[in-house]
Amino acid sequence: MRARDLDRANASSVLDAAYAEGQLGADEYRDRIAQAETARTVGELERLVGDLQVPSAVADLVSSESPPPRNLLRRAGTGGRYPDHTRARDVDRDTTRQLIDNARGDGQLSEDEHQALTELAGEAKTLGELAQLVDDLQRPSGAAPPPQPPRSNRRRWYRIAVGAGAVCAAVAAFVLTSGVSDTEPAPAAAPVVVDLGSVQPSVIATPNLLTPEGLTLFLGKYRDKFGDLKIDHLTLYPEYAIVSRAVPGEPNRLIGYDYRGGFQQSSSVTSRKADKAAVDLAQLNVAAISDALASAPSTLRVANGFVTHMDVEINDAGAYNSFGIPKNGPYVTIYAGNKFNESGYLLLTPAGAVARAVPFEK
Repeated sequence: MRARDLDRANASSVLDAAYAEGQLGADEYRDRIAQAETARTVGELERLVGDLQVPSAVADLVSSESPPPRNLLRRAGTGGRYPDHTRARDVDRDTTRQLIDNARGDGQLSEDEHQALTELAGEAKTLGELAQLVDDLQRPSGAAPPPQPPRSNRRRWYRIAVGAGAVCAAVAAFVLTSGVSDTEPAPAAAPVVVDLGSVQPSVIATPNLLTPEGLTLFLGKYRDKFGDLKIDHLTLYPEYAIVSRAVPGEPNRLIGYDYRGGFQQSSSVTSRKADKAAVDLAQLNVAAISDALASAPSTLRVANGFVTHMDVEINDAGAYNSFGIPKNGPYVTIYAGNKFNESGYLLLTPAGAVARAVPFEK
């Protein structure tokens, strides 16, 4: 569809506000502004702003009844949040650095890890890059939630209108049918009796993924979904899992999924080193790792503790060579904590042998 001058002006306004919020660098901003001024179609304008958060200064464009601006800032269904490829603002980078500072303060990070993550947060361009930096950190209760797109009020008003219409229809029906009649009222219909005892309930098992039953179920579901047990990175929580893997047939492409009884794509396709080693989850000794999960809180001396999550990944940087984990070899990390933010972790081989234990120290 051909773009109007108004459409080009709206797109330029969005770019101006996004640049002011730090979503775009100076060179990107100038390049996109130049393209917006010469764009011939609405599609070209959409591509220029499609990876941006809706800046607060132009949020009225989203709620506008004018179709072109609403198309420019339309968001696909992502569960009420921005997609991972959405550009980050300065305030998002500041929020992430605050989480990293808090994690250093309560002992989740070493000084070197804190410095490295802080530098990466300052260089991050997208919300997905920021999320990956802090996805394994415990967050304080008052931490700011991830940014969300502005919501339009049209759906709420639509529901109110439908509800009002239903009430009016019910009142009209009552008035028409409640008049005085000389005829005898029709006998009431006999109530229908249903024998609920004959209905067999359907129970869907949803075991804790950090138990032998839950881990076995997850591995079976994963094989059924993808036809193999290859992953780049896996994080298991009691009720859900996050996994990334190479796109089938494209070893230079990476994609992420969430698991909550089924797999749903959680990220856009990104670049991946084609020769990067992958983990074969078939190597995991489920029984031995389950024993380590069960005993982790006591082994790590975390009083009244529980296992928070488990990671499976590749030692691609060679950081754990000295602990018997070969470079480009898989390893498992089990984290335990309690409500007082006391925590520790276990480093395991795929066979379930403890390579390193870092208990909580008072």
